[in-house]
Amino acid sequence: MEHQGLSAYMRRILLLINCLILAVGICGGPLMMRLYYVEGGSRIWLSSWLQTGGWPLTLVPLALLYLYRRKIKGPDAKFYFITPRIFIASFIIGIATGVDDFLYSWGGSKLPVSTSSLLLAAQLAFTAIGIRANGDRPEGVTSKAYILGFIMTLLAAALYGVILPCIELMYLKAKQAITATLVLEIQMVMCFAATAFCTVGMIANKDFQAMSREAKQFNLGEARYYTVIVWTAIIWQCFFVGVIGVIYCSSSLMSGVMIAVLLPVTEVLAVIFFNEKFSGEKGLALFLSLWGFVSYFYGEFRQTKKQKNKSSETEIMATTHTESV
Repeated sequence: MEHQGLSAYMRRILLLINCLILAVGICGGPLMMRLYYVEGGSRIWLSSWLQTGGWPLTLVPLALLYLYRRKIKGPDAKFYFITPRIFIASFIIGIATGVDDFLYSWGGSKLPVSTSSLLLAAQLAFTAIGIRANGDRPEGVTSKAYILGFIMTLLAAALYGVILPCIELMYLKAKQAITATLVLEIQMVMCFAATAFCTVGMIANKDFQAMSREAKQFNLGEARYYTVIVWTAIIWQCFFVGVIGVIYCSSSLMSGVMIAVLLPVTEVLAVIFFNEKFSGEKGLALFLSLWGFVSYFYGEFRQTKKQKNKSSETEIMATTHTESV
């Protein structure tokens, strides 16, 4: 894909920034969602809505980028870059993201953070975790509900595994330069569509009317209920901005790898804040996820080294040929 006006150095800097933003989202998002459920929250559609409900925050960097373009190009600066074709594609992917949010929220309401995070990172490869997970089941959750949550989280992982390459494919088929502004616009449309989908679910489930009642019954108090709600939306927005930013600077595979490598941090935080158990099966799944991460970067290193060697050989052959002529 074409990255307009970005040198290799700047792309690496942007990749690092987006990785840090993604780290905040992938580590903090599941913890905030679990805090909501642990302290008395029970609205699954609301929890789904919060994963993308912070989309208006994207308007801030978009406004700053527009002001920068106005300063450089004057009145001729474009206000937006997204085309109707990309808008429609982003909206469709956003609806799929809304479905994924609901699946993940349902699973997260029944599973501890450590288990749901492992399933999202390891996807279908670690189904065996659920077989002996009775001791891991949160208090008050039945075996049937736990298994259903397990299945929902696996479905969320599988669906998101499709969404990431779809975003990358959209970049490749865009037929225009992929700028930082366009990436943010795509992300905003996706999150808006996902939020709209979840809003319909909230209306049907009467979650808006239930929020005030739920706030009064929240274990941490009414004021902190709304604090949790707001910060959950902000932190999840970091996740989505980071994901598409990493895809923009690298690839969808890199986004998946980052999610996997941040897994240990999420696991440790879950143990610290929620006193979750960490069984041998989870340890094995974690090891395999990290092994996949190391294998990916080793493969990238080997591939880069091979390409450099080929380039060097080509240059030597070209020099030799020129000298002989």
